[in-house]
Amino acid sequence: MLRLEKSKPLLEDLKQWCDNNLTKTAKDSAIGKPFVTPLNQWDSLTRYIDDGNIQIDNNAAERHIKPFVIGRKNWLFNQTPRGANASALLYSLVQTAVANNLEPFDYLKYLLTALPKLGRHYKPEALESVFTLEPD
Repeated sequence: MLRLEKSKPLLEDLKQWCDNNLTKTAKDSAIGKPFVTPLNQWDSLTRYIDDGNIQIDNNAAERHIKPFVIGRKNWLFNQTPRGANASALLYSLVQTAVANNLEPFDYLKYLLTALPKLGRHYKPEALESVFTLEPD
């Protein structure tokens, strides 16, 4: 209700403003593109008004990728695809731990202890017992 009451009138004003200014500029110009983008994405931009489960912004996603963005200059040592894949795997494991409220160091320690116990020729089903996200 609050979104409909507070946000909808503001978004309607924004749409009207974009429509009015778009007619005054060339759509492909540097000035026109900022008016075209919200109009082209209008349904996605306003969907949160009708569904309270949709977040108004993407701040949570931005917070999760921030360490990766900050660290990418430090990862220039990835001279090969194997190095890049190893970094991506490690980053994925750390973020999985964080997303599940686990201490990343403890989770990695758990995985690096449990995975070798499966042996060299394990069955894929055996991974389920390891990836429970509940390390000892």
